[in-house]
Amino acid sequence: MAKTPEEYFSWNEEYRALLEKLRSILQSTELEEKMKWGIPTYCWKNKNVAGIGAFKSYAGIWFFNGVFLKDPANVLINAQEGKTKGMRQWRFETVGDIDEKLVLDYIKEAIQNQKDGKEIKPEKKPLIIPDELKEVLASNSLLSEAFDSLTPSRKREYADYIAEAKRLETKQKRLDIIKPMIMDKLGLNDKYK
Repeated sequence: MAKTPEEYFSWNEEYRALLEKLRSILQSTELEEKMKWGIPTYCWKNKNVAGIGAFKSYAGIWFFNGVFLKDPANVLINAQEGKTKGMRQWRFETVGDIDEKLVLDYIKEAIQNQKDGKEIKPEKKPLIIPDELKEVLASNSLLSEAFDSLTPSRKREYADYIAEAKRLETKQKRLDIIKPMIMDKLGLNDKYK
């Protein structure tokens, strides 16, 4: 992951000028530039407002809660149809495609929306513990106590990991893998954080 915008831009040389132009527009506002997920992200009071990035055939700006933007120029598209509810992006192929005043108008509206508290909260998925994990927890009180002390997201990681396995043998192998991790109060994906 890129540590700085400059590093990110150097990895996306084809769209470097476009990214730098979008960055200069964003930096002309009250937003704070941060690197999140290896990409330049622009925040207001630590709330994500916009980000910029390059892809195979375009570079663009996305608005984390773009669903609330009026979009008078009809330029925004859903970032990932069927997956994201609030995020919208605006794609550009060349620097000449950027109407600086219009982009700035969208950014200012996005900032105001954030100030007004307009945001879509992700739906919390219910915790469903598969029967195989329930049985193991019921038969081992220490493991059950350790599992109960985990955060809801860590519990969900383990439950989903077992539930996603199709074969009983795979479920059992996964249970054997996660038992010591649960006892150590680790999350399934902690090694990637």
